[in-house]
Amino acid sequence: MQLTLALALQACWVFISHAIQHSPASWGHYDVCKSQLHTDGGLVWYYMACQPESTDMTKFLRVNLEPENITCGDPPEIYCALENPYMCNNECDAETEELAHPPELMFDAEGRNPSTFWQSTTWQTYPRPLQVNITLSWDKTIELTDDIVITFESGRPEQMVLEKSLDYGRTWKPYQFYATDCLDAFTMEPRSVREISQRTLLDIICTEDYSRGYVWKYDKTVRFEIKDRFALFAGPRLHNMASLYGQLDTTRNLRDFFTLTDLRVRLLRPATGATTVDEENLSRYFYAISDIKIQGRCKCNLHAASCVFDKGKLSCECEHNTTGSDCSRCKKHFQGRAWSPGSYLPIPKGTANVCVQSAPAGRLNVSSLGVANRNRAGVCDDVLLRCQNGGECVQQQRCRCPAGFSGVLCESERCAGGRSCDELRSGRDCRLLSSLTLVYSLTLSLSLSFLFI
Repeated sequence: MQLTLALALQACWVFISHAIQHSPASWGHYDVCKSQLHTDGGLVWYYMACQPESTDMTKFLRVNLEPENITCGDPPEIYCALENPYMCNNECDAETEELAHPPELMFDAEGRNPSTFWQSTTWQTYPRPLQVNITLSWDKTIELTDDIVITFESGRPEQMVLEKSLDYGRTWKPYQFYATDCLDAFTMEPRSVREISQRTLLDIICTEDYSRGYVWKYDKTVRFEIKDRFALFAGPRLHNMASLYGQLDTTRNLRDFFTLTDLRVRLLRPATGATTVDEENLSRYFYAISDIKIQGRCKCNLHAASCVFDKGKLSCECEHNTTGSDCSRCKKHFQGRAWSPGSYLPIPKGTANVCVQSAPAGRLNVSSLGVANRNRAGVCDDVLLRCQNGGECVQQQRCRCPAGFSGVLCESERCAGGRSCDELRSGRDCRLLSSLTLVYSLTLSLSLSFLFI
């Protein structure tokens, strides 16, 4: 009986925790750019910082390999297993679909049997280095939200560099170095991400965590640890997102660290599984990648909640009277103050920093109105944006709607009881949380009473 009650109590608490965690009031998801605010004078638009949802960014990239002829199969080639030089029964042939290993197989669905993967030519040119550059481009600024994970079908490389570009591939900076011996390969002391602190988070390190070991069949992945770096501010389970958002908002270098337009994987030395290269069987040595995972979102400067992929190009669907692929400038006629990115602060809704209408000559410029007005903008006038259904435009900030109508231009009917729809939804959320808390309290009391019988 006690075990049953304990399990019921645990299930109830998990349910309540999940509901609280996903409540709109718990912490900022920044997935809504604006909402209607009910005031004594009627409904007005209230603007909030917003950003697109995190998604699989490999669906939108363009891949380029250097050198161009580095993919196996032209001409056809036989290759051997790394752990057994006498097992040479695999062939790569670009002209045969079942035997080809083109670059797009690094981004197809995982879990197939047999697995699919890109593969390089073998190291027949030894002792010249077998080196490959894999460049991933988005033609758009993106922000990383999870670990970069590269899964190798063959042994993990003994030397590798992950690089990023913020200017569409014109210049590159290292993200992280990987080697079996960091001192020998890059003259760097080996470090682990576990040794990084808040103060050293932006340090570029060389790690041996993903290159050591000969049992390559069971250690196939190489990571660039985004979440471990987030956890330095948000806690081990990323529960304190407010702290992370605060740091991203106030430390430009930190936000830029997780931002890029292009990513480059530089494979410098393949797995050999030994201290020396077996020159009698160079078909054992090559690169093969079965999967690359990159989770992120379009960078929209907190001025868009969605990003579209149209005609091979990503672009933010800008709000707050902003425009551009990154929402990085004000629209024409909305330059009443200088453009500014949105802000995560204050939690949970942030500050929109909307672009406002340009003031006619001789009139007050909105830039002098101060911080308190950065979430509001001119929404109506008497020429183009007329209030509908008999509404009256008040100082270009809101429409004073007649009874029975609401909306930014009085275009829709009010919700039942004269209250805004947002208020009704908010009330339901509060009642839900109150009910869940009551259920938890009753379950806890019942459990405790049985425990002491």
